Amino acid sequence: MDILVCYASLSGNTREVARQVSAHCSARGHRVHLMDVDDAQAAATAAQPHDRLLLGCWTDNAGRNPAEMKRFVAALHDIAGVPPAETVAVFGTGETQWGLEYYCGAAHRLARHFGSPHPVLEIEQMPHCPADTRAIHLWTDRVLQPIGVTA
Repeated sequence: MDILVCYASLSGNTREVARQVSAHCSARGHRVHLMDVDDAQAAATAAQPHDRLLLGCWTDNAGRNPAEMKRFVAALHDIAGVPPAETVAVFGTGETQWGLEYYCGAAHRLARHFGSPHPVLEIEQMPHCPADTRAIHLWTDRVLQPIGVTA
């Protein structure tokens, strides 16, 4: 499977989740491309055919997507339109201290925007324990299943 992992990260938390997702995909034998959405080529790369587009985002102001993710999504739409919903899965980092109503809100907004049928992976701040690693691996395995197959 050809997989593109694109992420927006402010403090490195989402970047670390993206790295772990990418490493797990690679360990499963998939071809993986990892890109920061701020990379000038990110939207053009995302517009190319991929079996999965995995998007990761931190949550900004009251549950919103940060500006760099908004620019990436707009550029992707301008270049290629909207990818098929079943090929897009979203993960996010957040902090419950800012309120559960905003926790990983950007990731949930992205998933709704793309109509993704996959569950959103939520990680509190930086993945730092075996439970986080396990959650990342389980989510990754689930979203990489062939389309039409459920866990």
